[in-house]
Amino acid sequence: AAPQGPPVYVDLAYLPGSWSARTVDEEFFRRVRSLCYVVSGDDHLKEGVLRPLLDALLSGKHQWGIDIQVTLIPTFDSLVMHEWYQETHDKQQELGITVLGSNSTVAMQDETFPACKVEF
Repeated sequence: AAPQGPPVYVDLAYLPGSWSARTVDEEFFRRVRSLCYVVSGDDHLKEGVLRPLLDALLSGKHQWGIDIQVTLIPTFDSLVMHEWYQETHDKQQELGITVLGSNSTVAMQDETFPACKVEF
């Protein structure tokens, strides 16, 4: 366990994907306080750890004690994400958490891909 210290405030934090996502827990969200968290890693390994990671965000944010709006930006579509969003929507609103969904696409050269614009 890491020694206790003051939380770190950042504008944008990328949450690890694959097996490393298991290291993101409630303590992580208590210590790393971000205006935006990006959840990336559209793979089968991420699906298994996604729900605990999202629940840890709610638990960690609950303990901040200050009112800071947080934006969660998933970079992939997931049934687990949809279920979590529906089941915890009231809690998200209570804690000031907004989940961005995007049906926008960007076309570059010969490929198109989903995109989301974030402004600070």
